[in-house]
Formats: sequence, C-alpha cells, structure tokens
Amino acid sequence: MAHIEYFFATTSPFTYLAGTRMEEVAERHGATLKYRPVDIMAVFPRTGGLPPGERHPARLDYRLQELRRLSKKHGLPIDLDPPYRAVNPAPSSYAFIAAEKAGGGDLGKLVQAFGGAVWRDKRDIAEDAVIADCLQEAGFDPGLAGMAMLQGAEQYARNLEDAVSAGVFGAPFYIVDGTEKFWGQDRIDDLDLFLAGKL
Repeated sequence: MAHIEYFFATTSPFTYLAGTRMEEVAERHGATLKYRPVDIMAVFPRTGGLPPGERHPARLDYRLQELRRLSKKHGLPIDLDPPYRAVNPAPSSYAFIAAEKAGGGDLGKLVQAFGGAVWRDKRDIAEDAVIADCLQEAGFDPGLAGMAMLQGAEQYARNLEDAVSAGVFGAPFYIVDGTEKFWGQDRIDDLDLFLAGKL
C-alpha cells in the first residue's frame, strides 16, 4: 500500500485549485495520506524560490492567467486579488493540526474550506471565527479554533524542517513512499498514473 505525504499551504491558490482530486486518487489506489501544512513563504528562501511579490512581472502575469484558467477548468471560483491572500497561515495550520488529532471530520474538505475562504469568499483565515466556520464546514468541532496552539505550533515547525529535508519547494507537493515527488496540482494525473504502475 502506497503512502502519500501531502505538503500544502492553507493560503496557496494552487492548493485550493487542487480541489479534492488528490484524495480521490489516493482512495482509488488504497493509498494512505499524511497531511503536512507548511509555511510556504518560509520554504521559498530555503529552496531557491521567491515569494510572489518578488517575482518578475512576466511570471506574475502568467501566474494570474494560469489561476484563471485552472479556476474554470476545475469549476472552483477564484478571486484573483483577494484582500487576505497574504494573511498569516499559522493559525489555520495550527487548527488543521488540532483537527487531524481530534478526528471526526474530512481533512480534504478542511484544506478546501481554508483555501475557499481566502480565494473565493474573501475571508481572513487568521481569525478564530473564520477558522471555526471552516472546521464546521469540514465536519470538525468548531471549538478547536484557538485550541492546542502550542502543540500545533511545534508540529508546524517540524513540518517546515521535514519539507525542506524532503526536497519540497512549492505547494501543493506530494511525495509517495518518501521518494517519488510530484509538485503542483497539475501533477495529480501523473500521481494517479504512478500509483497505477504506469509511470
């Protein structure tokens, strides 16, 4: 049975646009999943990348076109200039870690709830009330918002170090059995083929 480590950022538009396709692939192949929220802005400088605000205008223009196309392709509405896209991802990531430990909901839906709150609904996922709404949307106890922060912070820091050590440099990023790497929501089909033994 294959195991997938899923490194993602709660504020990443490409994580949002992945939808739940990766979860569907994992289920189809009987693969286990480990969700690893990371601070992607901390990953970039340690792996040779630049945050969007520091990229060349040509790259930024292409990024906007790609986001618009992917939104239409996958039927996931997106605001290309949301007011809270640069919000602190730590509170939502801590809440995700707490939800994973508590159980009772759908982690794939929780990833989507956070992404949709930022990129579709123009909401601030650093606010406890918004985090609580996302938790509830995914079937978790909304009371987890603001709880277990120390434990979440420790795991979040470990996730960053593990991501850099594993060769993660963007989000979403999928690693199968610790070796085979797939970067980006546009590689989910390749992940599917790999798990099927065709790649």
